[in-house]
Amino acid sequence: MLEKEKSNKGYYMMIAVAILGLLIWSMSVIEVKPLSKDGMVIAKNIFKGIFHPDTSFLFNFTKQGVPFLLLETIAIAVLGTLFGAILALPLAFLSATNIVPKPVAFIMNFINMAIRTVPPFVYGLMFIRVTGPGASAGVLTLAVASIGMIAKMFTETIENLDQGIIESMEASGASLFQKIRFGIIPQLKPDFLSLLLYRFDMNLRDATILGLVGAGGIGAPLIFAMNAYRWNQVGSILIGLFLLIFVVEAASSRIRRFLIQGK
Repeated sequence: MLEKEKSNKGYYMMIAVAILGLLIWSMSVIEVKPLSKDGMVIAKNIFKGIFHPDTSFLFNFTKQGVPFLLLETIAIAVLGTLFGAILALPLAFLSATNIVPKPVAFIMNFINMAIRTVPPFVYGLMFIRVTGPGASAGVLTLAVASIGMIAKMFTETIENLDQGIIESMEASGASLFQKIRFGIIPQLKPDFLSLLLYRFDMNLRDATILGLVGAGGIGAPLIFAMNAYRWNQVGSILIGLFLLIFVVEAASSRIRRFLIQGK
């Protein structure tokens, strides 16, 4: 017992030393500069604008107001998630080693990894050159960026299935499509829907960031307001984003709990 405790203590000490070493190395690489006088003034103005928002902008129900911009951001996230899920679903099944031969699964996993390698921000810059600035670029960006993560998580869920059902269907001579349709999808439906809701939460935040490069949504007005030092409008946008994320997070958490636990 004492030897085990000593072994665990040594293990934890090694981890602590490794973390401390990484911290020291990181601090030596990153140059930390003190806040300038202008920086303090800007920070003060930012907080002042957040706590004194432009209510005429916040409650403006035209296409230039915060409500419409938030609605556009939600629409971009919804369409991007749905299109990404549609494209990721066949890729996930073709990447599962318990569904297809291992060489096929290896190739599909390699393609999926290549898709995940490119950050959404880069996809956004690429699609803006193709479609021009606007919501279309945001939808395409989120759709392609969603494929990698959704396919990976779908694949892991498929590979953790009850193999007894699949083996019994194989013994009865079922085709690949029949195995997927009658043996796999009924088991995976709650997990799939839960994963889509989780990805939608992420895409809603990404849609805001993509707006900074002109891919639609509320990000573009946010960066314009910041560049023009209109901090009261920045405050209005941030308040709208906070309320939107809060409502969506609460609703999606409740839906995921219902799908997984049935209550």
